[in-house]
Amino acid sequence: MNATAPRPAAARIAVLGSTNMDLVAYVARAPRLGETVTGREFRTVPGGKGANQAVAAARSGGAVTMVGAVGEDAFGELLRAALAEAGVDTAGLRTVPGASGTAHITVDDEGGNAIVVVPGANASVTGLVAGDAARIAAADALLLQLELPPEGVLAGARAARDHGVRTVLTPAPVRPLSEELLSLVDLLVPNEHEAAALTGLADPAAAAGALLERVPEVVVTLGAAGCLYAARGREPLRVPTPRVRAVDTTAAGDTFTGALAVALAEGRPVGEALAWASAAAAVSVRRPGATASMPTRREIDAMASTV
Repeated sequence: MNATAPRPAAARIAVLGSTNMDLVAYVARAPRLGETVTGREFRTVPGGKGANQAVAAARSGGAVTMVGAVGEDAFGELLRAALAEAGVDTAGLRTVPGASGTAHITVDDEGGNAIVVVPGANASVTGLVAGDAARIAAADALLLQLELPPEGVLAGARAARDHGVRTVLTPAPVRPLSEELLSLVDLLVPNEHEAAALTGLADPAAAAGALLERVPEVVVTLGAAGCLYAARGREPLRVPTPRVRAVDTTAAGDTFTGALAVALAEGRPVGEALAWASAAAAVSVRRPGATASMPTRREIDAMASTV
């Protein structure tokens, strides 16, 4: 009888990023400028790209620590509690005066969304504080996004490089990236629109090729079409995603990135890791909300087995 393969040690993931309360309105279609439409439902859901990736990584089986900030308001307490409930270590989540970050989201019947982010407490994260560098140093990978001030993101990337920690950057919301930041990034994970904005190239393969001149590895996510992986000295790899009916795509990219970071830190081959992360995103889009939609490791395994 063959012995069951042991589960790998938990991937250690640090996330330096935003925590927002998502204020989500569900409508048949998004309003045009100057137009009012009637929504059918409203939800308040913990989110923010940093918190989303932290929860996704934790539910994927990672040992996750969150570095960031919330405000002294009720949203801050709820955000901290939601992260802790998901199994995320919140010792690095500061509480600062003022309001927590919020995201105002409209989701239409096709699962598409439009988002306005108000940074709140996230704007205070302009650098690392005592203990943050140690939290990053203890990780296998650091996940970064662009909902914090640029100087805060850069400080995290510098700390990761100083301690030999793999840095994964999601360039969203998209903005020009400094050469110093890109020199510290090991894996860049834009969606196809962000890749086009960063390079001026609409074709994802061409955009990935251009980005490889600035970072060693790139994954361009393509929504229902899966993802494209490119690395210096390797042939590009396209990985499909399971076919599902999308209800809400709000956190699909963050789910993908959190699961991918865990899979890669566990030592899985790139193709397998990408397929597993794509399965995680496929589960998430079938359910409403950001962190509320994110799958457990068992759910990801089940979806991945159907491909």
